[in-house]
Order: sequence, then C-alpha cells, then structure tokens
Amino acid sequence: MSKLLDKILSRENMLEAYNQVKSNKGSAGIDGMTIEEMDNYLRQNWRLTKELIKQRKYKPQPVLRVEIPKPDGGIRQLGIPTVMDRMIQQAIV
Repeated sequence: MSKLLDKILSRENMLEAYNQVKSNKGSAGIDGMTIEEMDNYLRQNWRLTKELIKQRKYKPQPVLRVEIPKPDGGIRQLGIPTVMDRMIQQAIV
C-alpha cells in the first residue's frame, strides 16, 4: 500500500473526515443511511471497507438525484452521495 493511501486511511484523518461530514448535516444518499446511523455502521463495517479501499476494490454507490426548484422557476439538479462516500471523499481532500 502506498504511503499516501496509508495517510488517507489513518485513524486521525478518517476521524477528521467523519467529523467534517457530520458537521455538514447533509441528507442521506441512495442507501438511506443518515449521519446519525453512520456511527454504528462504521463500528460494524470499517475494517472491511478499509480493506476494500486498500485492495482497490471499493466501489462508491450511485448518487441520489434530487431536483430543487429555483426561485426563478428553473430546477437545480443535485447528486447526493452516500455518507460513507462523502467521508471517504473528505479523507482524500
């Protein structure tokens, strides 16, 4: 595993990413999991998820498409990733 991937997946970095995602208070993605449910999910699944990332086998979930009406009458299309995918993305940046 590369040093960069080690750094990305470090406990300290992942905790910082988790806290950032939690503070954003975003909506659930296509899997329906909220940030409140993520604690329990991570306790049960983090080792497997981390191993999948290390082996380059982790596959992000599809994004949830949402249409938000604009004040001028148009529509803004959003793509909402799952909270797990947001945490992993945050850990990378």
